[in-house]
Amino acid sequence: MTTTQTSPEMSFLDHKIAMYRSQVALRQFEQRAYDLFLEGYVKGTSHLSIGQEAIAAGVAATMKPTDWTYATYRGHAHTLARGVPMMPVFAELMGRTNGLMAGKGGSMHLTSVEHGMMGSYAIIGAHLPIACGAAWSAQYRGTDQVAVAFFGDGSVNIGAFHEALNFAAIWKLPVIFFCENNLWMEYTRTSEVTAAVNPAADRASAYGLESIIVDGNDADAVYEVTAAAMARARAGEGPSMIEAKTYRHGGHSRADPGKYRPDEELAEWLLKDPIPMYRSRLLSEGVSEDELLLIESEVSAEVEAATEEAKAGGVPGEDLLLKDVWADGGASWRN
Repeated sequence: MTTTQTSPEMSFLDHKIAMYRSQVALRQFEQRAYDLFLEGYVKGTSHLSIGQEAIAAGVAATMKPTDWTYATYRGHAHTLARGVPMMPVFAELMGRTNGLMAGKGGSMHLTSVEHGMMGSYAIIGAHLPIACGAAWSAQYRGTDQVAVAFFGDGSVNIGAFHEALNFAAIWKLPVIFFCENNLWMEYTRTSEVTAAVNPAADRASAYGLESIIVDGNDADAVYEVTAAAMARARAGEGPSMIEAKTYRHGGHSRADPGKYRPDEELAEWLLKDPIPMYRSRLLSEGVSEDELLLIESEVSAEVEAATEEAKAGGVPGEDLLLKDVWADGGASWRN
C-alpha cells in the first residue's frame, strides 16, 4: 500500500520508512505508467511527477483520513499517497471498467472521495476556490478537517489563486495552499513571466500569510513544515501557503521530451533525486540495506500484480455513457 498516513503508535523511524516506501511506490508506479503508454495501453495524455515524490509522500503523512486533497492534472502521486490502491489507478489510465472511475475519467481526473482524494483538476487553478469551500464547510460544522490544495508554479498568475487566498485569509479557513514549484510552466521558465522570485511564497505577505519555502525533494522537510501548517489549521489559526522547490525529471506531459531545458540544469537536479537521497539518510540512521531492498522488492511485486489485474479489465460499453452524469444515474427523467 502506498499511503503514508501514519498513526501515533508508529515510531519516528517507522514513520520515515513508511515515507520511503511511499516514494518508491510513487516512482515505480509512474515509471510503469510511462511504459504502458509506450506499449499502447494508456490512452489520452498524462502528466508524470517523477522527481517530485517527496512532496506527495511528505504531505500525505501529515493528513488524517478525514482530510481532503485537491490536486492538479499531475495527480497520480497524490492519489496513491492518500491510500488509493495501484490497480484501479492503472486501470483508469487504461480506460478500463475496473478503473477508479470505471475508465471514464482517465489520468487527469482521478478522484476517490473514500480516500479524501477530492479530484484532480485539469483547469489551472480551478480547484483552489473549491478547496476553500470544503474548508469553509469544516469550519461551519466544527470539525478538525483540513483541505490541502496542490498547484504548480504556473497557477500563481491565475485570478483564482488570488481570489482563493484572499477568501481563505479573510475567513481564517483550515486550508493549506501547496505550490509544487518545478521551475517550468509547461514549456516556459516561470521566472521569465513572473515578477516574484518565489512565485507563491513572495505573494504570501499580501494576504497576511507567512512566506514558507521548503526543499520539495526532502520528504522530512516537507513533512515538518506541513505538520506545522496542519496544526495551525486545526487550531483555527487559518490558512498557510507553502512553496516547495522541486523539479520534474521528464517533460510537461507524455508527449513532451523536455528538450527546452538546459542539459546542465537537468543534470544538477537529477543529483538531487529525492529517493536516493532519502535512502542514504535511512541507511545512516540505522535502517538495514536488507530492509530497504525488501521494501523495493515488495513494491515491484505490487506494481506487477496491479498491472496485470488492470490489463484484465473490460472496455466500457455504451451502458456507462450516462452513468454518473445525471443525479438519478440516467437521463430518463428528461422524457
